[in-house]
Amino acid sequence: MPTKETANRIAADLLSIRAVFLRPTEPFTWASGILSPVYCDNRLTLSDPLARGHVEDGFAELMRAKYPDCEILMGTSTSGIPHAAIVAHLLGLPMGYVRGDAKAHGRNNQIEGRLLPGQKVVVVEDLISTGGSVLEVVEALRTAGAQVQGIISIFTYNMQKGLDRLAAADVENTSLTSFDALVEVAAETGYIEPAAKAALLAFRDNPGDAAWREKL
Repeated sequence: MPTKETANRIAADLLSIRAVFLRPTEPFTWASGILSPVYCDNRLTLSDPLARGHVEDGFAELMRAKYPDCEILMGTSTSGIPHAAIVAHLLGLPMGYVRGDAKAHGRNNQIEGRLLPGQKVVVVEDLISTGGSVLEVVEALRTAGAQVQGIISIFTYNMQKGLDRLAAADVENTSLTSFDALVEVAAETGYIEPAAKAALLAFRDNPGDAAWREKL
């Protein structure tokens, strides 16, 4: 597991480059209609060399410690692709990626890159919320005969729905940082008022219930 130092450093990076916004008093509206005090766009890590370096070094360290016998990295389309490519380069591993759906032309591939049956695979993702999209990738890889060792990601909301889905699919995600770490760093650095911590954690526990706003 990443150390607390790593989790806090990545959380601080996400806040400083504005890849994550915490706005509990002026929540964002998700496509589902849920009012959210947080907005996350981890693609911005690619535009900042320092933050990008922290992410890729963190991934490489995690891979060496947890998945030393991994044979190929597979990125999620599209946000996991660049991170999978960089980390694969650092580790001297092959990589590929999994499309959301199979192509409607050519060879109708969903999995891009050379994947052999039985190969040990780690999936690279940028963000874990409810786990739906990354589990579709895991299922596609398993159907192709891969041994999915696990998922690595930059950030997780630690939402119970996502944790339950991952457990039901018998796959483990390890994130470099988490919503909890982000909230802690935000409070310590003055990004948010300390009193907002309880509201943010209440949102994490039950995103569909707007009662978290009553804690502000």
